[in-house]
Amino acid sequence: MNEQPRPADRHRRIGVYWKLFAYIALFTTFMLIVVWVFQIGLLNYFYRQSKFDELNTVEAALTASLESEQSSIGETVLACAEDYTVCIRVFRLNWVDGHGYASSMANSPDVSSDCLIHPMDETTLTHLYRGASENGGAYDLLISPGEHLTDFFPKDPFDPGRQHRFSRLSSGETLLRVRLLPVTAENGMDDVWMILINAELVPMSATVRTLKTQFWVIAAILFAGAVLLVVLMSRNISRPIQQMNEAAKKLATGDYDADFKVRGYLEVEELSDSLTRAAAELSQNDKLQKELIANISHDLRTPLTMITGYSEVMRDLPGENTPENVQVIIDETQRLTELVNDLLDLSKLQAGTRKLNIERFSLTDTVGSVMLRYGKLTEKDGYHIELSADGPVEVAADRTMILQVIYNLINNAVNYTGADKYVRVVQKRSDDGTRVRVSVTDTGEGIPADRIPLIWDRYYKVDKVHRRAMVGTGLGLSIVKWILEAHHATYGVESKLGEGSTFWFELPIVTDTVAADTADADGN
Repeated sequence: MNEQPRPADRHRRIGVYWKLFAYIALFTTFMLIVVWVFQIGLLNYFYRQSKFDELNTVEAALTASLESEQSSIGETVLACAEDYTVCIRVFRLNWVDGHGYASSMANSPDVSSDCLIHPMDETTLTHLYRGASENGGAYDLLISPGEHLTDFFPKDPFDPGRQHRFSRLSSGETLLRVRLLPVTAENGMDDVWMILINAELVPMSATVRTLKTQFWVIAAILFAGAVLLVVLMSRNISRPIQQMNEAAKKLATGDYDADFKVRGYLEVEELSDSLTRAAAELSQNDKLQKELIANISHDLRTPLTMITGYSEVMRDLPGENTPENVQVIIDETQRLTELVNDLLDLSKLQAGTRKLNIERFSLTDTVGSVMLRYGKLTEKDGYHIELSADGPVEVAADRTMILQVIYNLINNAVNYTGADKYVRVVQKRSDDGTRVRVSVTDTGEGIPADRIPLIWDRYYKVDKVHRRAMVGTGLGLSIVKWILEAHHATYGVESKLGEGSTFWFELPIVTDTVAADTADADGN
């Protein structure tokens, strides 16, 4: 059993407005965290990576120039220094008597007042050459503020003040790249080129402070926009839902005129239309159910009144205990029994508790047995019920239920036929011989076209003025519908005003081949 939420629990629940605000606030916070991490926290990391990428590009350009056409190295150096704001020096290492010395081949302009490579002497170049040679021809130095280039070299005993040279460093870091490049000259000798690249790293502290200030301004704007967005979205989302909720509360109290028509997005309008149709159906069902209760009450009261009246007469008046009076009591009791049985049958069919008992039987004989039950009615009240069949036909169905369908259709025709009291029952095979149709035709007033789809509905009556049926209980069509749908049979009605109506249903014909296949499938 589902436990209904208490009023206090409903008040503690979060509404659509606050849920929207929470979702948007979480998304905004997530975006701000991403911006903080990448734009502020990792700014220095990305900046350094960018500088290293620039050094790689410059190195690749210089290497390509030296390996292809050495005469253009000067132009390449100037172009790279201008494009990437770096200091560049390119040396060719010459060897005399086993000793090497560097001759400068190309220099870039001194783009920085704190450039390290332009004021270098032979001793410093020798240290850089040795460091690069010992490291496989590649040597990178990242010098932080307060450090000196000579701090990375072994102390020279002949120059104790050497370590204080090159102390003009900026407040930021500086990158120094040393590359040794062996190139085969035209004379077949391998020349060694030394490339020096110096790039200054701009301090990011001022930039980070600026970005932080912008970040807080952007955060305030985003949260203000989130609040505004929630307000606007709540008008399109929560307000229509609240309106439909109020209308649903009215519907729960029995007010079927509750207005569910609201304007909003597509899903809300579709839900509004569905609830409007549901309210109309509930209103119609409620109205028809009240009519059914009134009709059934009338049908129950009439036989009960007759039984009570005749019983009292037979008890109080001498000589009234006659077979005729007893027969009236029996007839009214039978009518009352049929009404109760029909109500129970309809209830079982709707609940799905009445199971089908499929068997093979003669539909023609079943229709004929129903016709015998109307012999007395035909003799007594002048009804003319005619049966026309094109030959014996067998079907596989629940015989008791199909018998009930035929009986109810004929009852309906008898109740609504015209002044000629003529009813025609026809059994006819389909053109391909696979199906059989049973139709019952009356000569009554007919059914309006707009009411034909409604006559099978529960509680529905074409004429709203109740009149006691001459035969049956008035619940026949509802029972017919449920039985035929349980058999997956096709059925329908054709009617013209002033000419009468024809109710029909179709079932598959069972032949010997079909019966054998069915038996094999059932394992019989």
